[in-house]
Amino acid sequence: MQVDLSKYDNSWFDPGRGMIVRTAWHYVNTLFFTNGFFPVSGFKVFLLRVFGAEIGRGVVVKPRVNIKYPWNLCVGDYTWIGEEVWIDNLTKVKIGSNCCLSQGALLLCGNHDYRKETFDLMVGEIVMEDGVWIGANAIVPGNAVCHTHSVLSVQSVAPAIMEPLTIYRGNPATAVKKRI
Repeated sequence: MQVDLSKYDNSWFDPGRGMIVRTAWHYVNTLFFTNGFFPVSGFKVFLLRVFGAEIGRGVVVKPRVNIKYPWNLCVGDYTWIGEEVWIDNLTKVKIGSNCCLSQGALLLCGNHDYRKETFDLMVGEIVMEDGVWIGANAIVPGNAVCHTHSVLSVQSVAPAIMEPLTIYRGNPATAVKKRI
């Protein structure tokens, strides 16, 4: 089997908003989010809400954050989104309250099926319950559930399920100890 990208077809995929809204978001994301020269978190939270995100109180959004589709984003209260975090939310991403996404963390809802000649798009939701900490440069793939107060350490790749109050490390990440 060899991949033939000329046969790729993701016409089934619905990004959730029309071309005009997606284009407007692209420019807003470029000007205010991925741009390191605009550090004002409160204004970014306002813009996310304007574009349909559900954002709680006290959320901090640092510079150079990239968010694919804010209408697919739900964030609880007092959560921190660090520098260079990429939320590639082709589908729903739910982040609880008091969570921390450290610098360079990747939340990736999309992937491709390497087993198919057509390299089909696959999407899966991400759920992070309250108190979750995703370490710097760590990756959370689609269909992952990070249960309450679980931790994914630096440069690790989350398993499908992270148990509550458990620290994970590695690629693929495995439980190393309890969070006390």
